Amino acid sequence: MSIQLIVGLGNIGPEYAHTRHNAGWWLLDELAATWGASFREDKKYYAEVAKANTPNGEVWLMKPSTYMNKSGQAVGALANFFKIPVSDLLVLHDELDIPPGHVRLKKGGGNGGHNGLKDIQAKMGSADFWRVRLGIGHPGDRNLVSGYVLNKPSRDDREAIDDAIWRTRCEINDILTGDMEAAMRVLHSNNPK
Repeated sequence: MSIQLIVGLGNIGPEYAHTRHNAGWWLLDELAATWGASFREDKKYYAEVAKANTPNGEVWLMKPSTYMNKSGQAVGALANFFKIPVSDLLVLHDELDIPPGHVRLKKGGGNGGHNGLKDIQAKMGSADFWRVRLGIGHPGDRNLVSGYVLNKPSRDDREAIDDAIWRTRCEINDILTGDMEAAMRVLHSNNPK
């Protein structure tokens, strides 16, 4: 098993660029910069895509150009065309249930109400894909969640999220080669106390 497609979840438009819901795009941009990959709009896949030459081979990078709740349309289009199995998919996304600065790597499971994950699960016919869950924290009241994820984090929270992004970038080679246990040992043990 190896990762063939990395999808960052975020909202299109400059007004959302620095909001918590775009944490997946922030990490994907870091990975693209690391590998010297450039995104281009591809209407066939409803996304901005790039082909990255990594130390472990070529990997597709994707930023869906759809609304968050239609992210699966983009993922399904590219995965089906290139016959990428769901087990070779890695989704990078913001996670309300984890504090800023914390990161978790997991395979499968529920969507926690995340509309992007929900649509990817529906379009791929399975939840059995890998996820990097970047903690953004929770506002404390579920009625405040929408406004919270669509606003910018505080300076301290953004620095903590950026640190989690940097730590994930340092472990990406283990993730790409399928050594998930090694990546989890490092990522989960280096979360802030």
